[in-house]
Amino acid sequence: MPFSLPSVMPFAMTAAAPTDDWTQTLTAGPLLAIAAGAVALLLLLIIKVRLHAFLALVLVSLLTAVAAGLPAGGVLDVLLDGFGSTLASVALLVGLGAMLGRLIETSGGAKVMTDVLIARFGEKRAPLALGVASLIFGFPIFFDAGLVVMLPIVFAVAHRLGGSLLLYGLPVAGAFSVMHIYVPPHPGPVAASEFLGANVGMVLLLGLVIAIPTWYVTAYLFGRFAGRRIELPVPAILGRADAAQIANPPRFGTVVGILLLPLVLIFANTGLETAVSAGWVAAENPVVTWAGVVGSTPVALLAAVLVAAWALGRRRGVEGTVLEQTLDSALGPVCSVILITGAGGMFGGVLRASGIGDALADVLADLGLPVIVAGFVIAAVLRVAQGSATVALTTAAGLIAPAVAAGGFSQLATAAIVVAVAAGSVVLSHVNDSGFWLVGRFFDMDVKTTLRTWTVMETAIGVMGFGIACVAFALA
Repeated sequence: MPFSLPSVMPFAMTAAAPTDDWTQTLTAGPLLAIAAGAVALLLLLIIKVRLHAFLALVLVSLLTAVAAGLPAGGVLDVLLDGFGSTLASVALLVGLGAMLGRLIETSGGAKVMTDVLIARFGEKRAPLALGVASLIFGFPIFFDAGLVVMLPIVFAVAHRLGGSLLLYGLPVAGAFSVMHIYVPPHPGPVAASEFLGANVGMVLLLGLVIAIPTWYVTAYLFGRFAGRRIELPVPAILGRADAAQIANPPRFGTVVGILLLPLVLIFANTGLETAVSAGWVAAENPVVTWAGVVGSTPVALLAAVLVAAWALGRRRGVEGTVLEQTLDSALGPVCSVILITGAGGMFGGVLRASGIGDALADVLADLGLPVIVAGFVIAAVLRVAQGSATVALTTAAGLIAPAVAAGGFSQLATAAIVVAVAAGSVVLSHVNDSGFWLVGRFFDMDVKTTLRTWTVMETAIGVMGFGIACVAFALA
């Protein structure tokens, strides 16, 4: 069924709160030119001029806001709003995750996990084992939280076996990415399911069918390909294991229990949220309320850090001062990660506040494409233009919702449309996406290398997922 723009665009992007009373007067052409020029300038400053990424992002965000005609009195507010909202979700996760990673690494826990992993699966299958474990962990936990929890194990395996970090890191990052994109209860597919009236259970089944082969091809096999061609050493961002601790390592079960603790808490929360959505449990139930607090990602990671500090530190005779210094030393190296990721969110926030999303929606919506193709294309172009996968997904889903409602599609076909929109929202992650900077800085990659690896992998994940969704749609 061809898709055309409804008379009223539900869920279309609006300007950020500081510019609510402001109306964009520029047309789609100038706005798109400003966005393209901003990205080009940012790449020039970082790659050619060698300006620090944090400074370049802040400078280009400011220039873009001025060029887009944002009111002078609201420019600073827009910059701070984009920066602050990104830090609100990233800073706690990265800080707590770095502390947890430092404790696991310096206590010898990562070495214990590595030894067991290699003994069970062998050296050649270590990247596959890491990826499969991340697929399982990625079911309840969000991408960024899962990544920071797995990093010490990834670094330890890469350090032990040698070779490029990409061989081990891309299968893990890709596993968390495909689960986050395609599989409920992650927020993207759940939100798209609500907008389009899809059955969440059907989206879950189809999402798994798509996620697993997509991960194998675009993350595991691509990781092997990239690892052979790009030599990337293991960064020291999480420190190195202490020789005295390695001589008296923690038990394997202790390390696994610490890693599973935040996953269990988060999974309990997401499970109860699903039960509330299905009407099995009342939202006002105290168990649900408290699970929402304890099972929130920052609180779950905090619990894991406290347990790790006791089980890997004080219980094993580490003095309080030494333990405090270990935790404090974890924060310095990730300061750059946090600030650059926040600045990436600032840049994306400026692009959203400028009205570029609305301009693109106007241009794309009347192309007369089949509804599943329209959902993918709109989400993909919005993703490229303004960086936020969530905004791209919700806008695209809202725009095609009337066509989906009028199409009389089966449950499988509707689920395929949901997956197609989710696939479009992840392609071509680049410099306006905070996730681009998060992965690039944790892996200690420059912008060129991040574009050649992370951007290519995310695009392949989206394109392959869309292809399988189209097959499901045709068979429905």
